[in-house]
Amino acid sequence: MSECGSRKGPPSCDSLRSNMSIDFPPDLTGEPRPPEMTHVRRVKKKPEGRVGFDSLRSNMSIDFPPDLTGEPRPPHVRRVKKKPEGRVGFDSLRSNMSIDFPPDLTGEPRPPEMTHVRRVKKKPEGRVGFDSLRSNMSIDFPPDLTGEPRPPEMTHVRKVKKKPEGRVGFDSLRSNMSIDFPPDLTGEPRPPVSIGQTSSDVQQNQGRLSEFEARTLAYVKRTLRTHKKVLSAEHKGLFGEDEQEDADDEPAETNTETGEAVLKIALHILRTLNEEGHAHTLEKSHYGELAMCQRGLKSLLMSKNECLVETQQWPVPLKKIYTKLYLMEGERGEVNSEHEVRQIETAYKRQKPLEIQIRCEDMFKPLPKEDHPIRTVLTKGIAGIGKTVLVQKFVLDWSEEKASQEIQLLFSLPFRELNLISNERKSLMELLCEFFPGLEESGLKDLNKYKVLIVLDGLDECRLHLDFEGTDRCCDATQSASLDVLLTNLIAGNLLPDANLWITTRPAAAGCIPPQHVDRVTEIRGFTDHQKEQYFHKKIEDENLAKRVVTHIKSRRSLHIMCHVPVFCWISSIVLGKMCSSAGGGKMPKTLTQMYIRFLAHQITQMQVKYYEEQQLDSHGNNKAIVSLGKLAFEQLEKGNLIFYVDDLRDCGIDVKEASVYSGLCTQVFREESCLQHKVFCFVHLSVQEFLAALYVHVMKVRGVNLMMEESEHMTKAKPVSELHRAAVDRALQSNSGHLDLFLRFLLGLSQESSQVLLRDLKIQVEPCDSDSREESIKYIREKISQTLCPEKCVNLFHCLNELNDCSLVEDIQRYLESDGESVMDQCSAAQWAALVFVLLTSPERQEEIHLKKYSRKAEDLHKLLPAIKASRSAMLNDCNLTADSCQAVSSALSSSSNQLLHLSLSDNVLEDLGVEHLCRGLQSPHCGLKTLRLNRCSLTQRCCGSLASVLSCQSSHLKELDLSDNDIEDEGVRLLCTGLGSVQCKLEILRLSFCCVTEEGCGFLASAVKTNPSHLRELDLSYNHLGDSGVKLVSDALEEGQCETVKFRIDHNAEHWFKPGLREYACELSMDDNTAHKLLILSDDKRKVSQGEEEQQYPDHPDRFDYWTQVLFQEGLTGRHYWEVEWEGNWAGLGVTYKGIVHKGPGYHSVIGYNANSWSLHCCTHGYRAYHDMKSIVLQVPQAGSRRLAMYLDWEAGVLSFYKVSSGRFLTHLHTFHTKFQECLYVVFRPWGTGSSLRLCQVERPQATGQ
Repeated sequence: MSECGSRKGPPSCDSLRSNMSIDFPPDLTGEPRPPEMTHVRRVKKKPEGRVGFDSLRSNMSIDFPPDLTGEPRPPHVRRVKKKPEGRVGFDSLRSNMSIDFPPDLTGEPRPPEMTHVRRVKKKPEGRVGFDSLRSNMSIDFPPDLTGEPRPPEMTHVRKVKKKPEGRVGFDSLRSNMSIDFPPDLTGEPRPPVSIGQTSSDVQQNQGRLSEFEARTLAYVKRTLRTHKKVLSAEHKGLFGEDEQEDADDEPAETNTETGEAVLKIALHILRTLNEEGHAHTLEKSHYGELAMCQRGLKSLLMSKNECLVETQQWPVPLKKIYTKLYLMEGERGEVNSEHEVRQIETAYKRQKPLEIQIRCEDMFKPLPKEDHPIRTVLTKGIAGIGKTVLVQKFVLDWSEEKASQEIQLLFSLPFRELNLISNERKSLMELLCEFFPGLEESGLKDLNKYKVLIVLDGLDECRLHLDFEGTDRCCDATQSASLDVLLTNLIAGNLLPDANLWITTRPAAAGCIPPQHVDRVTEIRGFTDHQKEQYFHKKIEDENLAKRVVTHIKSRRSLHIMCHVPVFCWISSIVLGKMCSSAGGGKMPKTLTQMYIRFLAHQITQMQVKYYEEQQLDSHGNNKAIVSLGKLAFEQLEKGNLIFYVDDLRDCGIDVKEASVYSGLCTQVFREESCLQHKVFCFVHLSVQEFLAALYVHVMKVRGVNLMMEESEHMTKAKPVSELHRAAVDRALQSNSGHLDLFLRFLLGLSQESSQVLLRDLKIQVEPCDSDSREESIKYIREKISQTLCPEKCVNLFHCLNELNDCSLVEDIQRYLESDGESVMDQCSAAQWAALVFVLLTSPERQEEIHLKKYSRKAEDLHKLLPAIKASRSAMLNDCNLTADSCQAVSSALSSSSNQLLHLSLSDNVLEDLGVEHLCRGLQSPHCGLKTLRLNRCSLTQRCCGSLASVLSCQSSHLKELDLSDNDIEDEGVRLLCTGLGSVQCKLEILRLSFCCVTEEGCGFLASAVKTNPSHLRELDLSYNHLGDSGVKLVSDALEEGQCETVKFRIDHNAEHWFKPGLREYACELSMDDNTAHKLLILSDDKRKVSQGEEEQQYPDHPDRFDYWTQVLFQEGLTGRHYWEVEWEGNWAGLGVTYKGIVHKGPGYHSVIGYNANSWSLHCCTHGYRAYHDMKSIVLQVPQAGSRRLAMYLDWEAGVLSFYKVSSGRFLTHLHTFHTKFQECLYVVFRPWGTGSSLRLCQVERPQATGQ
């Protein structure tokens, strides 16, 4: 069809190029065109002699076809004016029938059913018409007169025949398809239409269309009758007689979809008529009050929360940059008033696998084992961690109907906005209507009927006095009261008791609400290491650049820790992204201070580029904006304010207009928000406020004012900067919460020469710190480290030394850590211990396990290492001379909110029952997540088992493994322990009671507990006890009955001789044979003690005397069962039994106890114990520390020889047992080794009863 437009000479239709004709008919009248048609392009003027359709540009053709019949038109159809001669137009296209059939312009025979269509008159010469329009394809595609390529689906259209000269037309376009659809000039797909229809088909279709039209109009009319009645009831006389005419109409049978469609038509028409009131009445009647309120609420909340204001590209869609934050199940422990930098460092270490992650939409759903409803959720998180963004995302998801749709009404009331109306009296309903006007319009009166959530964001910003004890009770949502009374009663549950409350706050303000009014505490954690990298890669589009930024952040520990906070990641991405992307970006910041100076410099530069403004200086030559913001930051920091109102600005001497200018110029440092038509100001983060406050203190130092003194003193400029540093350090250490910790680090860092260069570019004058002042400051901080008992404060002081570029203490500690010895810190100072804690807490390789004895075996040194211990996963405190008092310190660590311990070993310490009782108080703390507890050989008895049972039955306990081996628990202790083991709250999986004097009676208690609570137990160790066959069967049957076939049940060496309380029944009297004693050995008069001297004794020669090895035999040959105890002294000693025939002469091994097949021995030294027989040795894992009293038990017939360690409380700890078949009677042998070494046979009293 493009050929028509390319021929020369004859006129053409190459101007038919608009798809807009589907909307408007061509205007051939010359009358004014409607305004909505002004967007239609004008066609270029044709050369002379060319004829085109330059007026075919109307969207109106979809409504009315051209009238070619001459028959009367409906009144609303305009007549086409006659064209002057010489003009070419559409004046012959006059048939109203073309809506049904196209005009037949071909001259070909017409089908009989089309005989009623009149022929078109022949045109006079020189006239041009559409007599060639005869294509069946016109229903699908408009004629293409543009010369552009036609889409492939149009290839079936026949080519247009060439016309005689002077004739123009489309004589090949001859379709009957226009009966159904007007020409489609849009290029969109059309429904398929059959061809070759008969006349009867056409007439039938016409009848159907007429019937369709009549029924549709009647249906819509009847359906609208309901809506008319609603409007008539509200607005009398609105429809007049129409209401009577519709009275007899049959009711319309409608379904939800069709009724909704008709309603939308009615609402559309009413709103186009500007009848919003009528539309609202109709909507309310159809949807109801609740749905109307929901629609208004969701629309308002969606508009408020769909974007975040990020000043470089704002507004930014929340969904685009939102990174999912962790919402963890928290605890209702003590309020954490520590500075949030301390909490960041703690959180950086925190990775509790036991923590429960909760989705926001599930925060009001009880956990599987919780049976109480949750009304109020308190979510804690440090400043900048993402509390408000999390709330914003939750509200947005609800308003977009993507989550939490069980909530019917949601109201968000930020405290920073509530502060603005703190002096007004309102009812709760009035308060909600002020924030959400749609609530009043909806007509909802009683919110108790609905599922309501009220979000109170930013409790830490609340300046209202929330008095939960003295406030008047208010239970009526329509009762007027002061705002603090309303909020107090709302939180307490007096107002809207069935509504849910979600309150967010910084940790320090969490204590404002009594625990009884909070059903769940959750905590927002910042970025994990993986999320930090994700953030930088999302924020910085250049992947290589992002990798460089991440690498630098990881190389500086203080920066990496701070990146736990999303806001600091944002600051770092701005600074480092800019520096890494430019060739001369400067030296990369290594400290927090350098990072924040770069950040401030970047913002000032951006301001100058954007607004073409030079920095305005004050009378002292400093940047006026920075100094003013610094003054505001310092004065409000001292008051503890992060949000500032107009009154706060005035108190600081800052004009509101001036503050607005600063917020406009430095929007990434200082922001202005509009709340309830009031202005609210804040810094982008608390750390930015602290940095500017420190900068202001330095500026004032130059002016001779020391703001760090309690009463700001004027000092001469001659005083060194170290004086300011000393005052700041003292003031920071006085704060228990550490709220000046980060401020102090900034203050020290700003005085360094590296900072001076950057500050000069910002037009800020700060007095530099010379080398003498720096050394004085370092010396003073080190002194404070030695004197400070609080580990957290010491850690911050080390950060301060880092800001002063002093790392000597830390380097010293690194050398200690690299050594392989034990007790390497025994001679270290308090400052060095503090440095050790700092290194352990901030090292890139996190300490998964800490061994106390690597650093010290002194009980008093445990306290120095506690901050690092509670930040680790596993603490091995075994064999460190700990006592019951030490357990109090450990219990305190387990109760701390920063506790991370999962595994704890206290074995081989004399803790006794009192120590375990102290420990159990910490084990029952909600902050304790301990899973493994080892108390082997701790001198425990049955008395501690009641406390341990309380831990096992505690709901908050996570204990899964308990080892009490080698303690005198006995059957009574097992009975007490089983009261916890049988509790449904008990989660214990592994219980070890080897060498605990358990008998058949104890097995009965264990069997009963296993039957009661069989679900968790995986391993039960009762080795080395006197259970008897019946006891073993009791436990085995209980495990089988409880379907615990997979439980590992250990009963190794089940025999009578493991019943330790009964061993003393076999105590025997022994005496040394002085004829066997080596001449260097000195025997006591009663022949019960032997020691090695420096000179040989005057013993007579004897064939049984040992002449090389310092040994002595006892006189009595032993068979049967015997028990005796020995105490040793010195550096080394050996004891055992041997056959009479052991070789007594010569240096060979055949004459040394334990080095041959005829003897069995235990060798003792300061490093531990070894068991020897026939030259084979076994290193025993029981440490030597503690009591040096040992016990031996011989059951000759059973072939058993056992060694025990005897505690100061007379408790036995198993060391080793030899199993063999003895061939002859045995003789006790002692072997002291080294001057001063000795062994003494102890007196043992037989028990009154055997214990069998």
